Amino acid sequence: MKLEIHLYGRFRRYTDNLDPRKPSVITIDVPSGTTIKGVLEKAGVPTNEVGTNIFLNGKYSSLDRVVKEGGRLGVFPDDMNLLYKWHFTKE
Repeated sequence: MKLEIHLYGRFRRYTDNLDPRKPSVITIDVPSGTTIKGVLEKAGVPTNEVGTNIFLNGKYSSLDRVVKEGGRLGVFPDDMNLLYKWHFTKE
């Protein structure tokens, strides 16, 4: 299944676009039932650099959440963590 990953901050280096004025997006194929952690590992993004800011289809998510076909994943590095994360329910 295809999944779109939007990478921010220093994670832009994993795309072909380093221009902060343009989106840094990669699309990858992953098997059904893959977790966000598995997606990031397949994309070559080191999960130890991922902060608490992970959004799947606009919802604050954990690395253990399973992705679905056509999803949109937004990932921020650990130096760009939410200041008010307690306002979000993690799925």
